[in-house]
Amino acid sequence: MRFEISKVLDAIEGRVCTDPSLARAVVDLAEVIRWQDLDGGRPGSLLRLGMVIDALSRQLEEDSVPVYAIVHRALLSDADLTSNERMVVRRWADDGLVEVLDNPGDRMLEVADLLGLPVLSRVRFDGLGGRYPWLGQAGRVLAPVPGAGGPVFIAHVGGGQSPTIGTRSPVGAKLLARQWRCPEPGCALFGGGGGGGAFADLARADRAPAGQPPPSLRGGVPVCPRHGTRLGDTGPRPRTEVLAVRIGGLVRRRFVLTETQPVPVGRAPEQSEGIMLGQWLNDEARRWISRSHVQFELRVGEVVVTDTSTNGSGIRPSGSMAEPDRVPLAPKQSRVLSEGDIVELYPGVQIGRADELPSGAPFTPTSVMAEAPTMTMRLPRP
Repeated sequence: MRFEISKVLDAIEGRVCTDPSLARAVVDLAEVIRWQDLDGGRPGSLLRLGMVIDALSRQLEEDSVPVYAIVHRALLSDADLTSNERMVVRRWADDGLVEVLDNPGDRMLEVADLLGLPVLSRVRFDGLGGRYPWLGQAGRVLAPVPGAGGPVFIAHVGGGQSPTIGTRSPVGAKLLARQWRCPEPGCALFGGGGGGGAFADLARADRAPAGQPPPSLRGGVPVCPRHGTRLGDTGPRPRTEVLAVRIGGLVRRRFVLTETQPVPVGRAPEQSEGIMLGQWLNDEARRWISRSHVQFELRVGEVVVTDTSTNGSGIRPSGSMAEPDRVPLAPKQSRVLSEGDIVELYPGVQIGRADELPSGAPFTPTSVMAEAPTMTMRLPRP
């Protein structure tokens, strides 16, 4: 059973991040783990985060949906969690996958405001509407509650039961246009590096600038949310473009493209930065799609695709699915993607800009809880 739970926690780990380009909702992990009515289990359980992530995937009709988790530092030693769960949260902190704060305060709302993300919480945030007017918008604050097949969302602030992605605030857009550095050695979020210091246990020296979380603001000054120290502005943030993979009508995953690193996509690319599709392909698609089928690059703000396959690919101009409109992309050929263009590796296997590639499929996204032992999932009766 411990092995099964570890597999679930590993799957959940793949759905937490602080990358502004990928996160789809904000949660307070200390709150989520105590929603005992979701499974009728022990007082604190990290598996409840997986249940909430599954609910978010179902609602968005999208697989591999990441959440932005705010974590109170006390959770790293919370006795309601198992030693394995505490170790996992600690690893997430080490890798900068979650924000670990001594006093989270309203950081969850600040992140949601800066990034335009919905908040998954049972807190009503009374009295904060003046500071965050979007709290009254439909779908921006949703409460996960028990449902017949797992958690469902209800709106107790603003109405609506579907998570709504808003626009980044003007301040958020300015902050995310710059690259920041924390003066504290070993900062997990803003790449202080250097080792040592009071928070060296949370070190991650290889933090990608493009994936940096938004700074916190104190008196209009950007500061590190973890250390409270003023951040240094080290220049413009690298340009990025978020692409999505859609297979059989369902968006399976998103990935970030930068000007510093090409990204290969295929059945099973050998490169560590590659996007592997094999687990979602049927037998015919696996035979057609090469290990590394296409490569994406971001050149001076333009998305360039190069076919690296044996069988070739196709371009769906402006997203048209009409067969006469399909433009063949021969092996070794490159093309700049215009607005709305979709790259088709095989019928039903498509890649495009995330905001131009809607999801909508008649089947349920892959569950991060698939390996969970039955006894840990005592769902309440409907």
